[in-house]
Amino acid sequence: MDYLIKTQGFRAVSIKLPASKSISNRVLILNALSCASQSVQNLADCDDTNVMLKALQSSEHEIDIKAAGTAMRFLTAYLAGRPGNRTITGTERMKNRPVKILVDALNSLGAQIEYVDKEGFPPLRIIGNRLVGGETSLYGGVSSQYISALLMAAPLMEKGLRLHLTGRVISRPYLDLTIRLMKEFGVTVFEDGHTLTIPPQSYVPVPFTVESDWSAASYWYEIVALSDDARVSLSGLFADSMQGDAGIVYLFDKLGVETIFETDGVVLRRKERSVDMPFTQDFTDMPDMAQTFAVTCAVLGIPFILSGLQSLKIKETDRLAALCNELSKLGYLLTEEDGQILRWNGELTAPAQVPVIQTYDDHRMAMAFAPIALRRPEGITLANIEVVSKSYPLFWKDLQKADFKLISMA
Repeated sequence: MDYLIKTQGFRAVSIKLPASKSISNRVLILNALSCASQSVQNLADCDDTNVMLKALQSSEHEIDIKAAGTAMRFLTAYLAGRPGNRTITGTERMKNRPVKILVDALNSLGAQIEYVDKEGFPPLRIIGNRLVGGETSLYGGVSSQYISALLMAAPLMEKGLRLHLTGRVISRPYLDLTIRLMKEFGVTVFEDGHTLTIPPQSYVPVPFTVESDWSAASYWYEIVALSDDARVSLSGLFADSMQGDAGIVYLFDKLGVETIFETDGVVLRRKERSVDMPFTQDFTDMPDMAQTFAVTCAVLGIPFILSGLQSLKIKETDRLAALCNELSKLGYLLTEEDGQILRWNGELTAPAQVPVIQTYDDHRMAMAFAPIALRRPEGITLANIEVVSKSYPLFWKDLQKADFKLISMA
């Protein structure tokens, strides 16, 4: 169903953000590997984390992780080292998201994983057993989640793991997050350049509470950037966050959003912009933020060159194509280069008369485009807005607290 998002202004609002999906999904795996008796506190209440939790608790032969790419990668490595035969599957889009790099690496370490249908893609048939481990190489330029999946499984391998990373490792902060969390659960990880060594060892159960999600915060930063004079309080965000997406503090400062850290969170408020044009940024370390910045810059009339986006083509949708398609409906003509760069030189064309922004079953498309209502008196119409349940189920309710209105177009 299509919804019109409108607002005639913006009022100061305090928002309780969802817990971090990235931390939640990693800690669920580590908690299971440590055979902990206690549950993780403040887990993210979203589709991706819910399917992970259900899968870890399930004894069923077939596991359907729906559209959760993180769950597919992490559970593939987890189940490969656990006794039992399982088949892991997902949505049609998931069945077209590559997993061969991870499967090849796991099979070289003693796993028994087979493709049910198409070579290199889910569904996967996994015959679980203790992995031998040893030495292997992995290309780091596609997804850091492949690396994280291997690392978390490594301590329980008979020989441990010596992993050589080749190419430029993308989303490095997510890899650092994995290593930091593993250390919190008592595991030693040795880093020597592009080689990671994890001896055989056991995880130690620890009580854990998940912090709020900086990725979810990005849409409130966008709202403040697009507003005339907005003030937003976001709880549960801290300056020493484990999350790589906390880097938005620096980038949005250029786009006119000041971040004030307080005891229990942050306050965002408008300030003068001080951005060089074109806005140029390498998003290799935080690719999930590219949609937010592309939309924000376009609507503010700031030409941009966003690079390091190669992983976006294998996300919930081809996010590069999706951004080009949907922003063109609003008159912004973007170009894609080499499958990893998005560029807008300020070129405009006549927008569609009554544009409907497609969300492509992608939560970040819906949340990145919704704030545009602040700059369009007629509002912005979005299709299938329920996709936000993947990471931020209460997003629309939180927007309504800030005086946004959702009008069904049925």
